[in-house]
Amino acid sequence: MTRPTLAEKAISPKGRGYLRLQRVPDVGPIRARNLVVHFGSVDAIWSASMAELQHVEGIGSKVAESIRHFRHDDGVEKEIAKAVECGLRILCPEDEDYPKSLLHIPDPPICLYVRGTLQPADSVAVAIVGTRRCSHYGREQALRFGESLAAAGFTVVSGLARGIDGEAHRGALRAGGRTIAVLGNGLGTIYPREHEELADEIASNGAIVSELEVDIAPDFKNFPPRNRIIAGLSLGVVVIEAGDKSGALITARLATEYNREVFAVPGHIDRPAQTAGSNALIRDGSAKLITCLEDVLHELGEVGRTLRPDVSLQPADAPLFEAANVTPPERSILDAVSKGIEEVEGICISTRLDAGSVTSTLTALQLRGLIRQLPGNRFVCR
Repeated sequence: MTRPTLAEKAISPKGRGYLRLQRVPDVGPIRARNLVVHFGSVDAIWSASMAELQHVEGIGSKVAESIRHFRHDDGVEKEIAKAVECGLRILCPEDEDYPKSLLHIPDPPICLYVRGTLQPADSVAVAIVGTRRCSHYGREQALRFGESLAAAGFTVVSGLARGIDGEAHRGALRAGGRTIAVLGNGLGTIYPREHEELADEIASNGAIVSELEVDIAPDFKNFPPRNRIIAGLSLGVVVIEAGDKSGALITARLATEYNREVFAVPGHIDRPAQTAGSNALIRDGSAKLITCLEDVLHELGEVGRTLRPDVSLQPADAPLFEAANVTPPERSILDAVSKGIEEVEGICISTRLDAGSVTSTLTALQLRGLIRQLPGNRFVCR
């Protein structure tokens, strides 16, 4: 058997089609999803006529012409070569390693560049975000929550920025846990430069990811889209020190839209430049006030109860559902899965629960060993 080349290890055959699609001007994640759903596969897009392309929602004549033009784009192979040179993988939504949590947001990355490794356990993640110009108190809290969340079994997600982000990553690493950094630039460079050593540690104990091509330089306009990936990867977002125009507030808003939990650590009221935004989240009821790990675990429901150090199990010979002490939503999901309903959409229809509730409950049931995930985002009882 012929060994796969470095390029074949870096990207799957399906991934090549998605990478080509990502390179088309004005397509973007939402139009890309519409195209794949309409034609049934990414490969079918490239053989579609102009008229067929324009039948897709959001695809006008200009975008359709761009798609046709990029059918033979040689930039795909050049981009793959750059990824190989930097030791990166390029994942697409159909790849097994692509984060399943991102499939449940309306605009998942068309491609995700990865340095390091992504694991199924990373679906149990909490993001920590905040200002770059944080106080000493803010740094302490970011380090404390990063460490305590990682020690409890969460993957800590942040943006590798100066200030709160960097301390959150350091806290997770200090606990010996996993952490994921989401960048607003291509992975050919690390920004900020002083975090290059930190980035190496993160890649060895988690992953650095970006949806941007390898050579894309840091640019302010890329950070809000980056924030949606941080929110999408996480069960909840912790905001620590954010001014009233902080990008962390964008992450918090997106987390709410994605049906994730939003938490905020109270900040000093005499430092509005650093805390006006995060304190306002608490005041307006947009975020739950937290002061310790237990507050986060309490709000995350079954996932939190599973990860509590003092969780107690009933005798092993008790009936399955009773031994697990399942809640009514968990019971309805277990009933659906036991009847052979394997996909999230079908489970939602059977249980009449929303996708966010089903996804988080499935994660909790996996942690408790009651179900397991199969390739293709399918679930079965153990």
